[in-house]
Amino acid sequence: MDLSAKAWEHRYVTKDIGWDLGQVSPALKKYFNQLTNKELKILIPGGGNSYEVEYLFNRGFTNVFVIDLSKTAIENIKKRVPSFPKSQLILGNFFDLIGSFDLIIEQTFFCAIHPSLRSQYVVKTNQLLLPKGKLVGLLFNVPLHKDRPPFGGNKKEYMKWFQSYFSIQKMEACYNSFGNRQGRELFIHLIKKEALQILLP
Repeated sequence: MDLSAKAWEHRYVTKDIGWDLGQVSPALKKYFNQLTNKELKILIPGGGNSYEVEYLFNRGFTNVFVIDLSKTAIENIKKRVPSFPKSQLILGNFFDLIGSFDLIIEQTFFCAIHPSLRSQYVVKTNQLLLPKGKLVGLLFNVPLHKDRPPFGGNKKEYMKWFQSYFSIQKMEACYNSFGNRQGRELFIHLIKKEALQILLP
């Protein structure tokens, strides 16, 4: 199993991207539609072709950032949305990112990284978020693969990872998943815990 930048780039070049919906997932679209603060600084890690970024940008959210390992994925966004700020399209590793954000959107990134990195993902998202920052999105609620992405999981497992670093506002079955993902996803809405809260039992 190769999860290197080169391997992900090869998948985008060869269009071996079965996870790509070709549009914003209905659950995220509904969430985006109720956001009113256009100044929010938003990050989409492992954004791929990032239809979410395009949707948000077209709705007036100009402070949106994408980070991905694939140059082709980043170039695809530039082609679709030529007016999108190039400095907000980051070619690189999420775990090396430095910055601060109000909102991080999870959409098929958590299931793409090796499960051994999940604890690092939770810590990193907490670190990148501003006080009271939110992690919102979708997680697969099925086993999926053990030897290659997408790697699945379940609510019990996710609670174990996230509850020390986030206040769980919502982690429940997603009622408006896309197509064949119906009944296979959890919608999450988590709020960052501060350092003092993390240290307390």
